[in-house]
Amino acid sequence: MTTTRIRVGIIGASFAQQAYLPALRHVPGAEVVAVASARLTSAEKAAAAFGVPHAYDDWQRMLAAHTFDLVCIATPTVQHAAQTLAAIAAGAHVLCEKPTAMHAGEAARMLAAAEAAGRVHMIDHELRFNPNRARVQALIADGSLGEVRHVVITNIGPSWNDPASRPRGDWWSLADQGGGRLGANGSHQVDLLRWWLGEVAWITGAAPVMVPARLDKATGESWTATADDVAYFTAEMASGAVAQVFMSGVAAHNMNNVTQVFGSKGTLTLSNEDERLWYARAGQSFEDITETDPNALLPGVNPGIWNVSVVALMQELAAAIREGRRPNRGATFVDGLANQRLLDAVRRSGTERRSVRPEDIDATA
Repeated sequence: MTTTRIRVGIIGASFAQQAYLPALRHVPGAEVVAVASARLTSAEKAAAAFGVPHAYDDWQRMLAAHTFDLVCIATPTVQHAAQTLAAIAAGAHVLCEKPTAMHAGEAARMLAAAEAAGRVHMIDHELRFNPNRARVQALIADGSLGEVRHVVITNIGPSWNDPASRPRGDWWSLADQGGGRLGANGSHQVDLLRWWLGEVAWITGAAPVMVPARLDKATGESWTATADDVAYFTAEMASGAVAQVFMSGVAAHNMNNVTQVFGSKGTLTLSNEDERLWYARAGQSFEDITETDPNALLPGVNPGIWNVSVVALMQELAAAIREGRRPNRGATFVDGLANQRLLDAVRRSGTERRSVRPEDIDATA
């Protein structure tokens, strides 16, 4: 049987080298034709390492020079909408990094364009393809936990704690580039919450900048961070469950990402530190029910749940493209818009000091 070839173009070289390119080596028929990056040296390095024939420092020139079946976008958030719309206009299916966009209006335009063109679309919420998080979803869905009443998620670390820890101009620290903890980690958390528990009815939270005064780690030059280094919210789910999420990059110690799910009949806990999933039925002790990901053993795949989970995501995306269908598990642009509304609602809540309904977030702006 001949496997249909899928011609792939990648915009953004950093995460591509870490996750996309190793994963695509394990997708039958995937042929990476070109890589583009803001710096030609980065694109050339990625291309050389993975045998990609073309490298560009201009993504628009790359799109004009080739015909792609799939374009994967791993760039700063501020570029997502323009690059996605251009890739769709060029006839490609699209995988876009999270967070989806700068605001819900951009996310809505991305979804509308993909649907109008009949393109397969996904947001890179790769944790949907992680076996342990899929097991959480399954245990909630089959009633093993009973009525899920509350979820607590914390993600606390020191990566932004030192004022000299980030270089001047670091896009993750700039609001006008779409940086910040809420987008970087909060987008994953709201996607998991929606996947596990359904939609959010109300949300309350904020995304402040705790350490705005920064120093360039190489030159010592002063600069100001404008994107949140702490973000937190309480989500009242339509199901009646309550979820609390707290994220910080400015702690003195790494406390990892810990997820706890509490139901009327059982409890789940999962920590990124050891990736062990523990389950206890009411009145019983916790037992280790950890699932392993066979893709972690594939040659060339980098360690870590983010890199490994991308393999299954890419395989499902390629299958959806070949079969002309929607992805079965992955987050589509529909989810991307819903998630973006929640991120926007957290910011509005912090500004206006009140609870916000996601549907009140304007997606026409």
